[in-house]
Amino acid sequence: MAAYNINKGVNARVEFHGLRAQYLYLFAGGLLGLFLLFVAMYLAGLSAGVCIFVCGAAGAALVWGVFRLNSRYGQYGMMKLLAGLRLPRRIIRRRRIGRLIRITNHFDDHAGNA
Repeated sequence: MAAYNINKGVNARVEFHGLRAQYLYLFAGGLLGLFLLFVAMYLAGLSAGVCIFVCGAAGAALVWGVFRLNSRYGQYGMMKLLAGLRLPRRIIRRRRIGRLIRITNHFDDHAGNA
């Protein structure tokens, strides 16, 4: 009878070389964008050396930036940060000033009826 290994990574988070979750997708999208930038610059007539230098510098900035975000915010931190930016700064209640300041005493209302 053959013994089979059980897949232990069913509910494990997605990780590649330390990049977790959304940072992996951000990194892959950035690399795709750099490839398209290289193709566009090369088809525009720039020399291959200039294209390689520009895309190499942008690629280094991409790697540095994505790994910095990954280490700073963690697996879910960037999503929490973006969700926090979507919250309103103030909650505005449009009522008259007199209704907001008016103080009512509930004890006086019930004392007269007794």
